[in-house]
Order: sequence, then C-alpha cells, then structure tokens
Amino acid sequence: MTTVQTTTAARKITEPKHTMKLGIIGLGKMGGNLALQAVEKNVGVIGKAQSKKAELEQQGVKIVSDYKAFALYLEHPRIIYLSLPAGPTVDSVIGELLPYLEKGDVVMDGGNSFYLDSIRREKELFTKGIYFLDCGTSGGLEAARHGACFMVGGKDEGIKIAEPILKSLAVKDGYVHTGQPGTGHFVKLVHNGIEFGMLQAIGEGVSLLLGGGNGFNLDLAKIFKNWSNGSVIRGWLIELMEKGLREQDFNKIESYIEDTGEVNWLVQDALNKEIPIPVISQSVMELFKSRAEDSDTYKAIALMRHGFGGHPFGKDEYIAKERKNSRIAGV
Repeated sequence: MTTVQTTTAARKITEPKHTMKLGIIGLGKMGGNLALQAVEKNVGVIGKAQSKKAELEQQGVKIVSDYKAFALYLEHPRIIYLSLPAGPTVDSVIGELLPYLEKGDVVMDGGNSFYLDSIRREKELFTKGIYFLDCGTSGGLEAARHGACFMVGGKDEGIKIAEPILKSLAVKDGYVHTGQPGTGHFVKLVHNGIEFGMLQAIGEGVSLLLGGGNGFNLDLAKIFKNWSNGSVIRGWLIELMEKGLREQDFNKIESYIEDTGEVNWLVQDALNKEIPIPVISQSVMELFKSRAEDSDTYKAIALMRHGFGGHPFGKDEYIAKERKNSRIAGV
C-alpha cells in the first residue's frame, strides 16, 4: 500500500483553517446535505465526485474528481464518510481509495449495508491499519442537513478519532457508539424494521379514517395535526403525514412502494435465529402487496416515505436493482 505525504508543502489545495476536516464520497441527497451541515459548523469538507456540483461548491464544499487530491486535503488521521448504495459499490470505492490512505485513517460507511458485510470489511481494512466504522445514519434528508442520528459500530480507537465530527453533525443525543464492528448497521437494520411496522400501522389508520366511518367526511390533515400535539402516538411520522396531506393530492399518489430490501434481511435473520417478529414480517408482506394492489394504506406509506427520505412515488428501476444487489454476505 502506498502512502501520501501530508505536509503543507505537498498540498495542492489550500483553505482557511478548520478545527476538523471530513471527506465525503457520494454527494447525493444525503451526502450533499451532510456536507452542507458540516460546512456550516466550520468543518472543512471535501467531496469526491466525477462531475461538478455548483450548488455545493458555492456554499463551501470543495469537490475533486480524483482520490489523490481528495486524500491530500485531509489531514492524518483522515476521516472519510461513504454515502453510497449498499453492496458492491462500497467495496469498489474502498478498493480505489485504499492506495491513498495511511495507517490510522478512518473510513465510515454511512449507508444501509448488511451488518455481516460490514464485519467482513472491518476485518479486511484493519489488517491494513485502517479503521472501518459501520455508521447507521437515520433521520432522512432533513436530519442530514440539520442534525442526524448516528448509530456507529467499530473499534474504540477508530471511534475516538471520528467521534468529534459525528457528535458535531448529530442532533442532541443523536449519536451512540453501539459497540463492536457490525453493531452500528445491525442496530440501524432493526431500526428500519420498527419503522416499517410503524408506517404500516399509520397507513392502516389512514385507510380506516377514509373508509371506516359512517360516511364521515373527515379532514385528515387536521386530525394528524391534532395527533401531533399531546397524543400517545405523536411523533415525526405523524407530522410527516399531516405535511404530506397538505402538500400532495392524496388521490393521485401511486401506492406502489419501492424499497432497497434491508428489512427483508432482518426477517431472514430472525427466521434463522428463531426470533418471532410478526409485525415487522407482516409489514414486509404488505409492502409486497402494494406492488399489486391499490389502496389508501399504501398511498399513505408512500407519502410518509417520500416525506422523510425523498423516496419516489411508484416504480423505480434503480431502487429495484439495488434491492437485488445490496447485500453480499448470506445469513
């Protein structure tokens, strides 16, 4: 493995003094928003992308197209966040990046990778002296922009290096070191399963409100606003439901729901370990049904998913492909 000299004289990119620096590979919706938040908090940010992103550069994010310039900007120990689709892309990018890293650098996978893939990647990188952290990231686009929720697994030494940046980018109490390598993505996987169950229950509630009464003409947006204030079921998903009802024509929403398949892994894992998870399992089955049936329940779920993650309405070939390729290890 070759290394990169990091002296001031060797640097080709100069910038104002920052207390911390962060490299981000993957400047899509999540990675781009995280980069903008970091810049606002006086973190020096460099992104790796094949094309210019003027809207990010205008706000202080440095963007380069090659790994050498990317690595030269970051001071050792480098802290690098991958905001990439799960699966072979993560391994490919790590392989391209590795020649420009040094012992003690930290690579964080902020995507929804399968936790067994993360355990394998951590072992491979640690033999080369690189710390790998599986960084489950939640909260959607809004959180990436204003304060995320991080669930991070990895060795204590790597955590100590990356923790100051993660805490600065997390909402209050939104950062936790979950433990050994793999635990961050495992905890995020369980989180996503709980999310599916909650979405299903709210969606079914919408279906009841629209069709279960005695011909009642209910104002759903007002009801969800009421439920957001003081009720037992108040929370962000309820708030997103109200917001979506006010901004979208509910009747025109496609009820076909795409997903990248992570909760399928959780169900398979639970079956192998003989742990009963009937609600989460049924929520996956209901999501499959959305691709064959049209219903208010699925429209409501699609509306909330669009609200927190910008997920598309209707079919999406890219997501469908990711669903088949995003897990490498078996269970």
